Amino acid sequence: MPCLLAEKCGGCRYRDLDELSYRRLKQNNFAASLKFLQSNSYILNKPEFIADGSRRRAVFNFSYQRQKLLFGFNARGSHQIADIQSCLSLTPLLNEALPFIRQLLEALCREPYSIKKGRKILSQNISGGDVFVCEAANGVDIVLEYDAPLELNHRLIISELCQKKDNVIRLSHRRRTNDTAEVVIEKIRPFVRAGQYDVLIPAGSFLQPSVAGQEVLGRLVMKYMKDVKGQIADLFCGVGTFSYLLADLKHIGITAIDSSASLLCGFQESINRNQITNIQIKRQNLFKYPLTAAELRNYSAIVFDPPRAGASAVCRELTQAEDKPPVIVAVSCNPTTFVNDANTLISGGYTLEEITMVDQFVYSDHSELVACFTKR
Repeated sequence: MPCLLAEKCGGCRYRDLDELSYRRLKQNNFAASLKFLQSNSYILNKPEFIADGSRRRAVFNFSYQRQKLLFGFNARGSHQIADIQSCLSLTPLLNEALPFIRQLLEALCREPYSIKKGRKILSQNISGGDVFVCEAANGVDIVLEYDAPLELNHRLIISELCQKKDNVIRLSHRRRTNDTAEVVIEKIRPFVRAGQYDVLIPAGSFLQPSVAGQEVLGRLVMKYMKDVKGQIADLFCGVGTFSYLLADLKHIGITAIDSSASLLCGFQESINRNQITNIQIKRQNLFKYPLTAAELRNYSAIVFDPPRAGASAVCRELTQAEDKPPVIVAVSCNPTTFVNDANTLISGGYTLEEITMVDQFVYSDHSELVACFTKR
């Protein structure tokens, strides 16, 4: 379906193509991104394409200048905002929430806040920031991010408007991306489904972009893990998307590791609520302090799903382990860094068996993948 902002917005670069042409282009681009792999004997499986209009999370930009609000995505190749009213990539519920978010931002930006300069107290308006929107299983979760205090008058605006919007179930604020978001109003705890479990999510949680994409990635991971016995390490585990699925396997223990305290706190609470006994959570920065070769010998399999930077430190340790884990499943949202990680594993004693492309970011340049390695 064509989009009026397709030439301006930086998101859906290929939306002007028909579906067949787009899929062919995406597969060709993905295959080209794997050309530097040090193996050509692997199986490239049939790709998994996720339907348009299924994205359940998005990050919007906004600016408020001269009493005018701009709200949307960054224009391609710039920091200018492509003002939008709706987005074809998003779920219907998120699109339905966009007018409310506009109304809220306009009200907040019109209301000044106080700043102290020397001995003077000055009034200033919010000039811009970001809005993180996520569709949970039970409603919409919103995080406002802008570098200004949340004063009483702003809290009252948020409370009044949110009470009138039934499907907005939580709204939080933070001044910077790495800050812990302060929950301003929470009608009910947002949760998502992972396998058979309801998983509580902290404000600003990283989730797979779509429910369907999460299910496909989970199915592919479980394809390679179904016969594993013993201990599995789920590295860069986030809210535990894969750990919950693995927990249903018999004779399995899972060590789930991530660096985010807020994500792991919600993860632990959900484990306790669901009475899952075979998942152990560990907080660790895997970029600086990967599992050592000595620690890795305790695991029968490894799953890792790192950020776009990849898992180079983890892969180096895996190659140095004397008693290597027999199975590694790599999930990646960046084929370029995946190639680097895969070549490290291949050089260090692993065979790349299969790769499957997963197209979650519809009509964009981005592709995800799931790959399986076995010990030679």
